[in-house]
Amino acid sequence: MKFASTIVQSRTDSPLGSIALAASAQSLAGVWFTEGQRYLPPELATWPSVPEHPLLQQASAQLAEYFAGQRRQFELLLDFSSGTAFQQAVWQALRGVAPGGTVSYGEISERIDKPGAMRAVGAAIGRNPLSIVVPCHRVIGAGGALTGYAGGLARKSALLRLEGALSEQLV
Repeated sequence: MKFASTIVQSRTDSPLGSIALAASAQSLAGVWFTEGQRYLPPELATWPSVPEHPLLQQASAQLAEYFAGQRRQFELLLDFSSGTAFQQAVWQALRGVAPGGTVSYGEISERIDKPGAMRAVGAAIGRNPLSIVVPCHRVIGAGGALTGYAGGLARKSALLRLEGALSEQLV
């Protein structure tokens, strides 16, 4: 993954742990849990902290609304430029999965016209730099199993329960 040299960051709290937010000049470029998150960009340690950045403040406010059950869709400009063309196609397809819904890796591969590319789709989903905002947590195994989430399966379960896609007894 390659991020622009102008990226700035801030942190926000959530019920699932601290979240790092990253933005380019005009777009949100990253949302990661700061603990227990796979694929954190190494640059995160060096990006300047700019908590007053308007887009980072907007993202933080929308995440707070989401966790409070007051927001189901995010209204933020997103920067997918850190990914390959294939990754960007997968991340765009994830945006079409409605809150409260789930899809399989195979369904995402069909949506991007790459049937049979479930493993590559899974790898791209795992590298999603915009966790929660680009809802990779809504992707489940073909049999309905909760599989893979770079932020951890406990967080994936919590996000799906928050959205009403997973009942307590299935966790």
